[in-house]
Amino acid sequence: MWGMSETPSTPSGESPESPDFDAMTRDIAEVPAVEVIVTVAVNLMSAAAVKLGLTEEGEEHKDLDEARKLVHALAGLLDASTTEISSFHAAPLRDGLKSLQLAFREASIVPDEPGKGPGEKYTGPVYG
Repeated sequence: MWGMSETPSTPSGESPESPDFDAMTRDIAEVPAVEVIVTVAVNLMSAAAVKLGLTEEGEEHKDLDEARKLVHALAGLLDASTTEISSFHAAPLRDGLKSLQLAFREASIVPDEPGKGPGEKYTGPVYG
């Protein structure tokens, strides 16, 4: 048992607050790839929605340049993982992507030409 002024010893100078990378590796090893892909996609969707101003705070966090990057990354991830995840997972993600692409088009002062919007390189033109 440690006294009030004593601290537990840690290997190679790590602080007691350092993350346990071995435990994190064990935890992630148990997660199926599909779950990791879907989680990343949902995080990209959420971040894009915030940057499109679609949250309660709306305009406060709106940044179309950032939204474009996030939507494009989401489209690339979904395109690359289409054969790796089932349609059960892919269909709602594609619907969410299309909704974000349409929201981006509506939010843009000068909309991109069809096929030139964020992610349309992967999805093809998105029409409202």
